[in-house]
Amino acid sequence: MAEDKDMSFFGHIGELRGHLIRSILAIVIAAVVVGFNINWIMDHIFFGPTRNDFPTFKVVNEFSQWILGEDSITLPDEFPVRVQRLYQQFNVMMAVSIFGGIVAAFPYIVWELWRFISPALHPNERKNSLFIINSVWILFMTGVLCGYFLILPFAVNFGVIFKISDIIIPLYDLSDYTTLFLQVVLGMGVVFLFPVLIYFLTNIGILNPKFMKTYRRHAIVLIMVVAAIITPADVLSMIMAALPLLLLYEFSIVMCGYTYKKVQKRDAAIKTVKKS
Repeated sequence: MAEDKDMSFFGHIGELRGHLIRSILAIVIAAVVVGFNINWIMDHIFFGPTRNDFPTFKVVNEFSQWILGEDSITLPDEFPVRVQRLYQQFNVMMAVSIFGGIVAAFPYIVWELWRFISPALHPNERKNSLFIINSVWILFMTGVLCGYFLILPFAVNFGVIFKISDIIIPLYDLSDYTTLFLQVVLGMGVVFLFPVLIYFLTNIGILNPKFMKTYRRHAIVLIMVVAAIITPADVLSMIMAALPLLLLYEFSIVMCGYTYKKVQKRDAAIKTVKKS
């Protein structure tokens, strides 16, 4: 422990470089695994939300059958995708492989981050940091799953069923669908890290629960803007994205209040020690 604390600046840089190299290697290895299984992944995961047997559609249709007596979501049997450029399929394969590698290796990346910062922490701080580190990858994965199962299917459904003329024959561009997929899934994964940001801002005294409650209306507007950026132009997808973000904000208020009380106790203890 003493050696870690007495390490020079360049020593810390070298240590950080080692963690970064191992994290990049983990991403590369995971991306290679995804690349070798790209056919199955594209057919069953990547294009999964374009099929009627997707779990989200099954659940929605079960409720629709129970309430209305008929399916509420029915997609065409085919999802015709066109390729316009010579290396478009290769570029999409690389993008999907890298994205899959990041998602698969993310828990390990966060663990490497914790290994880098933990030697400089006290035992109590190390316990708290372990909780935060685990929260980071759990929240990120939750956001990715939320984007994939909750938002993306409705975005695809709206784009497929919306027609302005029967003469128009739909041919969907591979790059456009890839952009939509990554935008929604990765965007939700990043946005779900919001409570972690709130924790750090509260811990250093910038935020408090009263501020978050006072500006709740402003936050709702900002959430709708973020939801509009993450999702395509349809209202349904934006609402489906905004709902979990609103719940996340309310959860962040509760977490902010809990953290704020701990900060106050810590500051009070420090003042007591200084007086004595």
